[in-house]
Amino acid sequence: MASSPSGNSNFDSGLEIKTRSVEQTLIPLVSQITTLINHKDKPKKSERTQAAIHRVGQAVSVAVGRFVTVGEAIATENQELKDEMGQACFEARRAGDAIAQLTDVGPALPFQSDGLVTVFSDRTGMVKAARLLLSSVTKVLVLADRIVIKQIITSRNKVLVTLEHLERVSTFQEFVQIFSQFGNEMVEFAHLTGDRQNDLKDEKKKARMAAARAVLEKCTMMLLTASKTCLRHPDCESARINKDAVFHRMRCALEQVIEIVTEARSCGENKILPASIYNGIKDFKFSVECLRENLNSSSPQSMGSQLEALVERTEDFTDSAYTSHEQRQAILSLCQLARQDTQQLVHAWAEAQSVHAKEATEDMEVAILKTCHSVSDLRRELHKVAVIRASDLLKVHGEQLPLRALKAAGAEGKLEAVAEYSRTLTEQKEQLVETCRLLCHVSGNEPLEITCIHAEETFHVIGPQIMSAAQTLALHPSSKIAKENLEVFCEAWESQLCDMALLLREINDVFEGRRGDKRSYLSLPRPGKHSANLKTAKAVKLDTEEQTSMAKLGLELRLLSSDVDTEVEKWEEQEHDIVRQSQSLASMAYNMYLFTRAEGLLKTTLDLFHQAEVLSEEGLQLCSSLRTFSTQLVEEEKSVVMTEMEKMVALCQQLQMGAKTPVQGKTATFQKVDSSIQTTRGILTVVLSLLPSCNKLTRKYKSERNSLGFPQDWRERQDASTPVKEEGALHNKNSNGFGVKSLEQHMVGLNLLESK
Repeated sequence: MASSPSGNSNFDSGLEIKTRSVEQTLIPLVSQITTLINHKDKPKKSERTQAAIHRVGQAVSVAVGRFVTVGEAIATENQELKDEMGQACFEARRAGDAIAQLTDVGPALPFQSDGLVTVFSDRTGMVKAARLLLSSVTKVLVLADRIVIKQIITSRNKVLVTLEHLERVSTFQEFVQIFSQFGNEMVEFAHLTGDRQNDLKDEKKKARMAAARAVLEKCTMMLLTASKTCLRHPDCESARINKDAVFHRMRCALEQVIEIVTEARSCGENKILPASIYNGIKDFKFSVECLRENLNSSSPQSMGSQLEALVERTEDFTDSAYTSHEQRQAILSLCQLARQDTQQLVHAWAEAQSVHAKEATEDMEVAILKTCHSVSDLRRELHKVAVIRASDLLKVHGEQLPLRALKAAGAEGKLEAVAEYSRTLTEQKEQLVETCRLLCHVSGNEPLEITCIHAEETFHVIGPQIMSAAQTLALHPSSKIAKENLEVFCEAWESQLCDMALLLREINDVFEGRRGDKRSYLSLPRPGKHSANLKTAKAVKLDTEEQTSMAKLGLELRLLSSDVDTEVEKWEEQEHDIVRQSQSLASMAYNMYLFTRAEGLLKTTLDLFHQAEVLSEEGLQLCSSLRTFSTQLVEEEKSVVMTEMEKMVALCQQLQMGAKTPVQGKTATFQKVDSSIQTTRGILTVVLSLLPSCNKLTRKYKSERNSLGFPQDWRERQDASTPVKEEGALHNKNSNGFGVKSLEQHMVGLNLLESK
């Protein structure tokens, strides 16, 4: 029997399943086939069971027939896949027919005294047919997936051609015309790659794709202003340098996307993940703990060299000019302690070997525990140093003093002042680059390591671009386009600082044992549920400029949703209504943030407005919970909660009305998107202000109840008097971005099993 597609399994065809959509499409088929094979182990079956098996076999055959028809149509449209797809479809149809024959009981057979009928049990034939069906269907799906890859490559090639035209234009009129075409092509490429990113199973590839798409997103606006500046000032060397750097970065990002989707190997990929201290400690602890099971699993020399390689990596911390003397001494002391504990372990291991012990001795067990504990302490100290450094830098750079000074000096045409402030920015850039490297060491998983590397590269590249843009403005202080260009690069720097703050929180989440990735809240409304007032509405996808202008709002939304999650985790009662509803709001707001990046479940503006409606309903439910909560409070405390709650009610009603109001035209739709996100931001701001005070009050009253010996919790009384809320949102599990949807739909038809 072929392996289940729930893992990275290769079927008989040797095809590896790399996307969630292909995996999810195969699961119903695997379930049906497994049931049929298991039933073939039982020669005697009741009439009802036999009828159910017959129906499943026929359903499999019919669904495979329809599936193959779609596959053959795809083969006709894509000549390069015609032969392979045709052969796979032929094998799938043959296997489907074989399964139908094996489950066909024919005319009624005589029943025995026990009421069971004995049927022919060809388990070998069923297994053979199942293997052929699974491998051929998998091959059809993987071949169809190649078409999605081909679409991405074709889209990338169109973008590259237009990019070359943009680079060579010499007039504003020509530039405007070509940039309009470029924008449309970039929107198409963004959606194709966004779907692909969501569909990938490999988390490292997803992180690399996200990094490349983030570069393209930010560079699109930079390309616009840098090109316009170069056209306005064609003889300005700094403007040309600025523009060339943007084009080069876009080409690199486009190439990286194609490397990921085609799995091409490049020099860059081998360098993508430098050896981190976190991975070094994990590998070292694994080697040490393996000695419990097998005394010969490692040698003293290999353990010693592993530890020394690990200690050598800590030099990124100890050699830094920005590490304090106390921090440096703490790291060096813990490194020395780890060496001593490892030496004791080696000594205990040698003694165990000398007496031919078959398992770890008591001395070895103690030494193993001490060694693991000392390297864990080292990891904790390094994490603390990196996080403190990053937090302090973010506070300092949050004021944006060098950027303000550069903009002011450029606008006044002061070249010497621009050079001076550029040196200050260079120093800040080096600090940020080094800090990203330290965070990479302690990130805790490979996707976060990739994100750290992306942040490091972004600061490294954008710093000099800001300086060249400032120099251009200083040379042409009256130029509005040069001023706008500098503003765009400064905004990109600020945006990366926001991303770094979020990255820092995710690294902390992983370190503290919480999930480092955001929980998906699949809450799109049921089809038709909200359609009464949207019959004439059309789904709209934002273009590149609109997406860019949304990015800053989206980042604020992401920061707020992360802050809400952080506050919620401080509550002792995680099942409290206020906690659950606040989490729901934060998760839906995060979905709206992903929309501003052309990622996630919300693909069009209609999706966004539906989500806004659901969010407003959840917000009003939270207001209801807050009102109930306030009945337990004294007047002064109640007044504070009720004041904030009334603000939230007004915002939720505003969001609900705005989402339900139909609009026509692209400009009006964009304004509605902007309004929805701004109102959502206001709702989260109120939630964030309420959570700490409500948590404090909950603890206070809980403490009072405990001291007075109250037998019943106020929340239990509240729950008893509160009607059960009806489940509202649709949990849509089909969130993948597989391109050939018709194949999935036919495979879903296989889920007809009547199991005994």
